[in-house]
Amino acid sequence: MGIIAWIIIGLLAGAIAKALMPGRDPGGIIITMLIGIAGGLLGGWLGKVIFGVDSIDGFFDLSTWIAAIIGSVILLLVYRLIVGNRHSHRHA
Repeated sequence: MGIIAWIIIGLLAGAIAKALMPGRDPGGIIITMLIGIAGGLLGGWLGKVIFGVDSIDGFFDLSTWIAAIIGSVILLLVYRLIVGNRHSHRHA
């Protein structure tokens, strides 16, 4: 798949991850979309490393979308933990 396809998948996976994990994000929608793109790549990589499957077969393959969404949820959670803790310490 090309980089444009990964950007589109990442943007949509980021939106789905946000819907699965509602709440305020410290960075807003732009950061969430960027996390979605990176999460898509992370999910594809994790699918290869952990399960030994090619989870980036094509744009319309379910495995591609599942990998991208899982990667996006992981990165969104990590981002919230890191940035959320930094903001809470600053206001305390």
